[in-house]
Amino acid sequence: MKINIYIILLLSSVALYAQQEPHYTQYMYNMNIINPGYVIDESGIIEVGSLYRSQWVGIDGAPKTGNIFANIPLNDKIEISLNFLNDEIGGAIKQTENMFNIDVAYKIKLKEGLKMSFGVKTGFDHLSTNVFESNVNDDTFFQNTTKTVLNIGAGVFLYSKKYYVGLSAPNLLPNQIDTNNDVFYQNQLHLFLMGGYVFDVADNIKLKPSTVVKQSFGSPLSFDLSLNALYQEKFELGVSYRYQDAITAMMGVEVLPDLRLGYAYDFNTNALNNFNSGSHEFILTYKFDLLGLSKNYSSPRFY
Repeated sequence: MKINIYIILLLSSVALYAQQEPHYTQYMYNMNIINPGYVIDESGIIEVGSLYRSQWVGIDGAPKTGNIFANIPLNDKIEISLNFLNDEIGGAIKQTENMFNIDVAYKIKLKEGLKMSFGVKTGFDHLSTNVFESNVNDDTFFQNTTKTVLNIGAGVFLYSKKYYVGLSAPNLLPNQIDTNNDVFYQNQLHLFLMGGYVFDVADNIKLKPSTVVKQSFGSPLSFDLSLNALYQEKFELGVSYRYQDAITAMMGVEVLPDLRLGYAYDFNTNALNNFNSGSHEFILTYKFDLLGLSKNYSSPRFY
């Protein structure tokens, strides 16, 4: 059953704004996408990856998100991350967001086995709306617009080999697209609080509960609760619950020693379930071991 995304938004009493922070079910495998303070903290390792998400399959114009990223430690104290994101929503009226950011994080050792990192994000966000169908002809509201704006964010990340806690605001600047006297796109401040732990339940099995809480000013509180099970440090299965939104099944596999593939399927638990067949999300990461040290890691991190 096909239904236009704007009908859904109107029925939900949601303004015609672009998705301001795209959903990420597998956020725990690239947390700098929401927290510029996140670091991989592995000497000689450069991690690159990509993520693709097709949301609300079956709804015409539903969001589609692509992300390419790289995490690059410069030395024992400083790490940078590069992120490119493309987010699209809409059919007859398409809203596109292309974002490029550079994160710089500084690491501090608090005590043996415990570190904290502080990060800042800077970059640009190119926003556009395009009217493709001739029957959309309201010049007062529906018109082609484009705008490039500055993006600045900040975050802090406390971590050990067993757990992590983070707090971030990935976009601190309010930006909007105006069409005559109307606001078509408006960015709201988002705050993220995240945490996770790694439990050794058997020689070859680890349980990894995690959560992320999101507060967008002017919107209800949202949170994800996730639980992943890792077997032999290669195979992973998990479930997740997003408050008043979706339940998720996740799986991951280490295809090669440094190559990991993950997949998540979201099933809506709200009224949107009547109009779509779920959401699909894929993530691929690869670690370049520049110094040949990876085999000597006594206890690598599992997030």
